[in-house]
This record gives sequence, C-alpha cells and structure tokens, in this order.
Amino acid sequence: FIKAYGKRLRGEMGDEEKFAASKAWSIWEGSVSRLNVPTREAILKKWGDDDFALAFARIENHYFTGVDGVAGFFETDGWLLEDAQLEKIRHIPTVIVQGRYDVVCPATSAYELHKKLPESVLHMTTTGHSSFEPEIIQRLVEATDEFSERK
Repeated sequence: FIKAYGKRLRGEMGDEEKFAASKAWSIWEGSVSRLNVPTREAILKKWGDDDFALAFARIENHYFTGVDGVAGFFETDGWLLEDAQLEKIRHIPTVIVQGRYDVVCPATSAYELHKKLPESVLHMTTTGHSSFEPEIIQRLVEATDEFSERK
C-alpha cells in the first residue's frame, strides 16, 4: 500500500493522481496529529495546499519505504532498541517527549525506549503527535533549557 502510494507521489501515475494522493495523505496526517483537532478549514488550508501536501507526503513516504527495502533510517524494526545500538548512545542525555494519544507514533515506542534507557527522562503528555501542541512545546523548551545550563 505504501509503495503504491509512492508511485503516485512520484508522478508515475500522472500529475492528477500525484496531487490527489499527496493531498489525501497530508490531510489525513493533519487530521490525526493533534489531540484537539483544528477546524476542517484550517486543516485544508495548510495540509491541503498543493506544494505543502506534495512535499510532506513524499518525505513521509520515502521514510516509510526507505532504500533497498529498509524503511526509515534504521536497519531493521527495533534496531535502536538493540543493546549494541543503545550502548552507542547511552552517554547522551536523553529526554523523550511523547503524546499519550499519539496515533501516528504509538506511546509504546517511547516507553520501550525509556525502559531500555532508564537514565532517560520520559514525559508522557496529554497530547497527540504534533510538536506544536502546547504541552509538547513546554516540555521541549524545558528540556532545551536544562541542556543549555549543562556544562
């Protein structure tokens, strides 16, 4: 399904299909990424814009399909949670901010990472996926401020 969308997003099925597919993808994401959903008009204005929708959908589709059959930038599902990978990043101060009602990236992913990196800080917010929701912004700014105070 995702690969079929990729063909459409790259224009292999014609421009009309390219823009229809990109708008459908983008508008869906805009509709599910926040706990408090914006108005339909606001979603269509931003997420339904031809240029925005095409760029957004292509980037996400590429991330999901990847290169040589490997999605995203990890070699396999669960790659980051492997002990060998965790040892490479364990020394990096880590703050995980996750929306409890995120239907794009399930909260279980953040929880599993936190379990494997117990020295990390996990903030489970009462939000969806969007980094533009007020509670997520607050937690990200707090984490950034704390990092900036470290020497």
